Amino acid sequence: QVQLTESGGGLVQAGGSLKLSCQVSGSSFSSVVMGWFRQAPGKERVFVAGIRRIDGGTYYADSVKGRFTVSKDNGANTIDLMMNSLRPTDTAVYFCAASVNRKISPLRRDYSYWGQGTQVTVSS
Repeated sequence: QVQLTESGGGLVQAGGSLKLSCQVSGSSFSSVVMGWFRQAPGKERVFVAGIRRIDGGTYYADSVKGRFTVSKDNGANTIDLMMNSLRPTDTAVYFCAASVNRKISPLRRDYSYWGQGTQVTVSS
């Protein structure tokens, strides 16, 4: 079992920055890969970024590449998402997720554990 708790969401102006954190607790065998997803109102939940905990390998959606950075803090057992140059289109609820697979997948079905989500709102 894995428990995930997101924090760091809020309201920011376009062009600004926010840092999201995901506190991970429970079995490390069930959280080989950590992903960030987001869901805008009326839309499906989509992949944003992922990181493999053992070697720090990362993978990003094209929409955030160059603006968002995912990282891990082994000491604090957190997975962070640094979001720069935010746009109104980044407005969504952001979810942290854990996968037992070694490959960083952009598919929701490959993630077994999910946090409750944190709201990010970017104003124009």
